[in-house]
Amino acid sequence: MTSDIRRIPVALERQPYEVVIGGKGLQGLGEELLLAGLKPGIKVLIVSNADVAGPYGEICFKSLKANGFKPTLLVIEAGEDQKTPATVSLIHNAAYEAGLERGSLMLALGGGVVGDMTGFAAATWLRGIPIIQVPTTLLAMVDAAIGGKTGVNHPGGKNLVGAFHQPRLVLIDPETLKTLPRREFQAGMAEVIKYGVIGDFELFELLEKTSRLDQPQEMDNVLLETILERSAAAKAKVVRADEHEAGLRAILNYGHTFGHVVETLCGYGTWLHGEAVAIGMVAVGELAVQRQSWSREAANRQKALIKKAGLPTSWPTLNKDAVMRTLQGDKKVKDGKIRFVIPTSIGKVEIQNDISKSEIETCLSKLS
Repeated sequence: MTSDIRRIPVALERQPYEVVIGGKGLQGLGEELLLAGLKPGIKVLIVSNADVAGPYGEICFKSLKANGFKPTLLVIEAGEDQKTPATVSLIHNAAYEAGLERGSLMLALGGGVVGDMTGFAAATWLRGIPIIQVPTTLLAMVDAAIGGKTGVNHPGGKNLVGAFHQPRLVLIDPETLKTLPRREFQAGMAEVIKYGVIGDFELFELLEKTSRLDQPQEMDNVLLETILERSAAAKAKVVRADEHEAGLRAILNYGHTFGHVVETLCGYGTWLHGEAVAIGMVAVGELAVQRQSWSREAANRQKALIKKAGLPTSWPTLNKDAVMRTLQGDKKVKDGKIRFVIPTSIGKVEIQNDISKSEIETCLSKLS
């Protein structure tokens, strides 16, 4: 990887922060905290899982101590099926044992599940303490760690329990992708493709021109960092315009409405989040063709890119009544109407609220 440092501002009115990519990476964590205005002597609870804490926990621990911070490490189980209030309670218990005060920090070292749960724990510990996001998966780097959405799953749906809690800093070390399992990297590419569809035609074309999208070892280092930067910048731009998902930010849910159905009804952990989003993007792409919102050619280009990333494209066998019940329980339902992010061309989408149950059922019947 290159050693160039890329800083992407998330220019919020109340609490602006930076997404920092590259540079000294995890070795520079303590220095970056100081640059972000955090003071030496602060207690830091690092929350991670075993696969990440093994290769990277000690590096972060040493960097924090060398810069005057007082770190403690908590290792938790981090599968999607562990994303529950019970796991958040473990983080709260560790915060209590470590004596975390209002001026203390929590630091999420891991993928989106660790980031979501640690962020929610930070939002609710002492009514809110700062959170630092150090994502180690592609999906977390380009999506989950940026924007302040935290939460845990409920049996009725994904992320139904949560809070908006912006990080003080997001530090991305591309080197951590070298130890990321191939399936996890592919899942993250779903979110990258999403950014191309919703607002970055040049990124979409760049991905089309790239011969391999399924593992980082097959991608040029500069290309990979460019993908990280463009994706993070796209997320930052939308979050800046709509911090609490009152309107524009909903476009980031492209593919997620159907994707959350797949996750909920197939069981958390059956599909990785990015895999479910990929299936959801194909499904909503077909819905858009059915509505004549975009062309068959565009839908085919999207599907081809998803396949090139090694992601699934087929809708699973699901009970139609259960699908509709799950859709009605989704967070994006407003006034009883299901909101879908519908593509109108590659690089442009719009939010539509007038999609009927029969339209959805017709679409799903064609996908089955």
